[in-house]
Amino acid sequence: MRNVCTILLTLVALCSAVWAGDWPWYRGPNHDGVSTETDWSSDWPAAGPKVLWRAEIGVGFSSIVVADGRAYTMGNVDKNTDVVWCFDAATGKEIWAHRYPCPLEAKYYDGGTLSTPTVDNGKVYSLSKMGDLFCLDAKTGQVIWNVQVNKDLGMKYPTWHFSSSGLIAGDMIVYNLGAAGLALDKNTGKVIWSSEPSECGYATPVPYGNGGVPCAAIFGKDSVMGVRLSDGLKIWQAKWETRYDVNASDPIIDDNRVFVSSGYNRGCGLFRFGPDGTENLWENREMRNHMNCSVLWKGFIYGIDENQLKCIATTDGSGQWAEKSIGKGSLTMSADGRLMVTSEKGELVIVKAEPTQYTELARAQILSKTRCWTVPTLANGRIYMRNAKGEMACVDVSR
Repeated sequence: MRNVCTILLTLVALCSAVWAGDWPWYRGPNHDGVSTETDWSSDWPAAGPKVLWRAEIGVGFSSIVVADGRAYTMGNVDKNTDVVWCFDAATGKEIWAHRYPCPLEAKYYDGGTLSTPTVDNGKVYSLSKMGDLFCLDAKTGQVIWNVQVNKDLGMKYPTWHFSSSGLIAGDMIVYNLGAAGLALDKNTGKVIWSSEPSECGYATPVPYGNGGVPCAAIFGKDSVMGVRLSDGLKIWQAKWETRYDVNASDPIIDDNRVFVSSGYNRGCGLFRFGPDGTENLWENREMRNHMNCSVLWKGFIYGIDENQLKCIATTDGSGQWAEKSIGKGSLTMSADGRLMVTSEKGELVIVKAEPTQYTELARAQILSKTRCWTVPTLANGRIYMRNAKGEMACVDVSR
């Protein structure tokens, strides 16, 4: 598809080199929730795949990223401390941990960390829900620079605080902060460009190319918009309002179209964007992504519709099938069309991405039966999972 080519070319220009099989930032190397790996096994014994290691990482929803043989994530311990963790990706041995004060803030949910670390060129970038943005040395965990985006830059908290992960764009790191994004020099923390410091959305910026110009789609508090990455100029905008301003699921870019979805019975929509603005192609309630993102595969969108796994068509948004056993889970997929789904009760479920029917390939209980909303990670023949209470597991799916 042309949109895939555009995104890949844009990423080549924007991002540092990524080792094959690594998953260095939220939603993977191409920012779309699709792993490049295909040589992994979903043919498991009755007891499920082998769990290589487990760790206790604290309360939160941050996903796991993998780069250069290390796994990074975040969690809140003792109700008042956030921790950025670094483990050996193969053995689970703790390499370092960076701790700093941060309240649990359990507001109608478990609380804890929300954002996912970003790893680039020997540095780890993390954003706390209260606004502490750190650049850490990936080898040692030592602080290179730190900016408090609320205190230093005046960024206002949304209701559930900050949750954006960082997008690497050349020498910048870009976050969904303020009305239309914030870009910092990734080496110094200096502001490159900013937007009005009003409340932001909860999603992460998604890169795309616009006539050869690197841009990002940002799902803000009440709209989705395209901004030019060089200077933050807003190119287009489409209104999308959700109850409590919870626009949390990353947009999906497909050529010159953008798909958005939100929960609280708001639904989903597909917009065409261009130099003359945006056009609403269709809108319905077939896909309601409360928090987690959907994936696009061969003209169909797979995602969590409130509390069920669902497939819809991009042509008109029509529902194709739904599976209720997943609950309010999450998913990623591999480049051979297999979905890796975590059920809300801690199962790892492998599903074939096909629109005609729900086809389950494997299912195993990996984590305890507690809230599991965090998206799984496939990297180098291993799947990494965590739940809200802080249980983390690394599963062997190599052939």
